[in-house]
Amino acid sequence: MSLRRPRSLINAKLKAQGFTLLEILIVMVIIGLLAGLVGPRLLGKADTSKVQTAKTQLKMLKSAIGIMQLDLGVLPTAEQGLKLLEEAPTQQPLRSQWKGPYIEGRLPLDPWNNPYVYVVPGENGQPFTLKSWGADGKQGGEGLNADLSSD
Repeated sequence: MSLRRPRSLINAKLKAQGFTLLEILIVMVIIGLLAGLVGPRLLGKADTSKVQTAKTQLKMLKSAIGIMQLDLGVLPTAEQGLKLLEEAPTQQPLRSQWKGPYIEGRLPLDPWNNPYVYVVPGENGQPFTLKSWGADGKQGGEGLNADLSSD
């Protein structure tokens, strides 16, 4: 009696052992080509989504200031700023009229981790203006560095 395995079983085991180096290299080249084509497009979308997020947050903060103004009868001063949305004022009668916090959670930073700027009186005849200085965090700029405004 022979203990030899059938030849087809041996061939199946050899084929199932793994990938060849050439097969792995081909897959790596394909992945690299796909990353080179798709990557820049995805990164461009991330930048435009930050701009859209900042615009949305500016609208949300502007709305919260409007609601707070209805309760207090006045806008926050430049010194009080946006902090008044989350913390009650110290002076009376404003403290007793404050029904906040007017935003959920902490005061947000813009998508580039800079605080939003509150300007009183606002631009274009508005009572106040909210701003983000854009990706560079500095006033002025173009493209992604352009200032965003609530007006």
